[in-house]
This record gives sequence, C-alpha cells and structure tokens, in this order.
Amino acid sequence: MIKSIVLSILAIASLTLSYFYEISQGASEPAPAVSEAAAFLLPPPYEPAPAVPEAPSPKDSLFYEQYSKKLGMRLDYSEDKELLKTVTKWIGTPYRYGSSSRRGTDCSGFVTSIYREVYGIDLSRSSHSMFGDVERIRKDSIQTGDLVFFRRGPQQPIYHVGIYLKGNKFIHAATNGGVMISSLKEPYYRNHYFAAGRVN
Repeated sequence: MIKSIVLSILAIASLTLSYFYEISQGASEPAPAVSEAAAFLLPPPYEPAPAVPEAPSPKDSLFYEQYSKKLGMRLDYSEDKELLKTVTKWIGTPYRYGSSSRRGTDCSGFVTSIYREVYGIDLSRSSHSMFGDVERIRKDSIQTGDLVFFRRGPQQPIYHVGIYLKGNKFIHAATNGGVMISSLKEPYYRNHYFAAGRVN
C-alpha cells in the first residue's frame, strides 16, 4: 500500500516537473523523459491498426475474372495486367525454331518478345544464356512473371524456358503444341525442371 502511494507521488511529481520544464524551455524544446517510476502508470503507446488492402475496383474485378477464365487459373487480382493481356494474345502461336513472332516462335523467342513488349527489357536470345540474365530463386518463391528453366539431366545444358503465371502454371512455346499453358506438376516438366529466375 505504502509502495503504491510512493510510486503515485513520484509519477505525479515527475509529470508536474515535465510540465513546468516545457513552459520554461518553450514549446519547441523536447520534453524530458518520464521517470521509470511513472512510466508503468502511463497507457502503452498507440499502435495504428494494420492497413486493410483496398478492394479492387469493379473494372479491375471484371478484368481479372475474364482473364482467369481465358487462362484457366485462379487469379488473386494482384497480377500484372499487361503481362496477362500480352501472353494471352500469344496462346496458339505455332512453334517455329529460331523465330520470335506471332506467326511462329520458339521458347526463348517467345520469352524475349514478351519481356520486350511488357517490361521493355532485352534478354539473351537462347534459354541457356538467358539464365545468366536472372537472379536464381527458390521454387517456393516463384512469382508471376518469373522465368522457369528446364534441362534433360544433371550435366545437360538448359534447353527450355517459360514464364511462370500462377498456381504452378507457366506459359511457353512447346515444340509439340506452340504457345500454351502447362503445369510444373506434369511428370515431364516436373522431371526436367532445373531452376527459376527473376529478372531485376
């Protein structure tokens, strides 16, 4: 009981001294620290509530719903809209070795064309040399727009590249189907997956 009274008196005295010190030093001078004895009597500092992400506009919602259906995947409304629009235009483009146009393209030609059109970035032309343009990242850290690379064996060179979209899906120019969406979980791509990379 006596301890509580003493502490309360110390707290009041400290606050009173702080008040008079502020007046004597002017409002622009910083106030002295509150004593340890009084500090525990004061309420904890105010912590703002965490920011709530803004809901997408109706226009954005409609866009992502349309492209979710076109690409056959669930989107979370945060993906790069320009990337989604651009790759969708290329779906069905036939495979053509050494080319990089909508009339025909190979895998690296497709990726370089998309990166130039969407991001204004010029990547190396072959999938093997393109791996030198990226920062290697873990498979569980892949994001929309990152690159995925494939090789046939541990000592084999990289021979194929695609652009990661969402939910283990990636878009690429396949020799047996042209520009299409595939899954990293498909046995062929799961067995030949080498690494993922991010262009900075």
